[in-house]
Amino acid sequence: MSRLLPDTTPEPEAGTLGAHTRAQLTRLCDVAGLSPTDAETYAHTLVEALGSAAGRSLALPPPTRTFLSDDHTPVEYSLSFSPGRAPALRVLVEPGFGAGSWAENGRIGLEAVRAMARRWDFSTERLDEIEDLFFPARAKGPLALWIALELLPGGVPRMKVYLNPAAKGAKRSAKTVRKALRRLGHRRAFKALPKADGHPFLALDLGRWETPRVKVYARHLDLSAAEAGGLSRTGSGPGPAELQEFFRTTAATDDLDRRPGLSCHAFTETETGRPSGFTLHIPVRDYARDDREVLERSVDVLRSHGMDPDPLVRSLSALTSRRPKDGVGLIAYLALAHQQGHPPRVTAYLSSEAYAVRPPAKLPRRAPAAV
Repeated sequence: MSRLLPDTTPEPEAGTLGAHTRAQLTRLCDVAGLSPTDAETYAHTLVEALGSAAGRSLALPPPTRTFLSDDHTPVEYSLSFSPGRAPALRVLVEPGFGAGSWAENGRIGLEAVRAMARRWDFSTERLDEIEDLFFPARAKGPLALWIALELLPGGVPRMKVYLNPAAKGAKRSAKTVRKALRRLGHRRAFKALPKADGHPFLALDLGRWETPRVKVYARHLDLSAAEAGGLSRTGSGPGPAELQEFFRTTAATDDLDRRPGLSCHAFTETETGRPSGFTLHIPVRDYARDDREVLERSVDVLRSHGMDPDPLVRSLSALTSRRPKDGVGLIAYLALAHQQGHPPRVTAYLSSEAYAVRPPAKLPRRAPAAV
């Protein structure tokens, strides 16, 4: 597999989306312990994935409104923490950002996936099997295709693609998810999922995964801590008490009455229909006054799970020079994940803020969350 990318993408000029995100990712690679050579490779990959948008000046407004971030930057980062290990760095990108239609956005995204598959010598067969379900001629939003890259030492990442179950209409989302699971061999999987208020994403692992997963995300309106404790269908991993504690520590409330919470079930084996992984996502930036509060909660969660919070603290300085108290949204989500056969993980999803900083919130005073 080729380790270095062909030198066909020009370096973005200062003040552009490409230069901004390239510099952020390079600094985050250092936080995650990746080598300068790997950092250069992955920064180049990101710029290449952004295509023509990479050269667009940040003095201009976003060309389209992307669902990927609050300020419509088509890039998000994440650090995934496990006990006793350096955090895994990931970058999420929308290759079709700025396209004139969702169909065009999806076409560009598919081209980017297949170019990466040729470069790193992996199969897109599973994506090909369900392409028609997610990329109709008159596709609807709020997304078409996102690419997530887990940045491994050695310059060859693992890939995950995010697809839109509402591409043929929101009312057909559940049907689309069910069909996709069946085609991928998971005929009994949909029945295992908890009740939901929609399915915003279906994700597929592509590339160098030991056990590739298909992941189904679910939206939960007005989710309470007690309800969150009962969402997992894995039969293993975090129990109700641990999920409720994570919910209350991150959200500082017993109910998500603004932006909804998300659950995700991962499927690997096809016989029983039982998921092998579960993740609870809390949109922490909607339940805090500023990033100072969010960082304090994040540090508490990481320490309670035996994880070193220092890389997360340093990651904020790698992203921006602003003070945490001067905005909210730099840490967008916190997630607690469990995959069968692996220790629990805590993931912090980090915003680029290339276009805007969300001001501190004026939240109503609440009674403290029950402990």
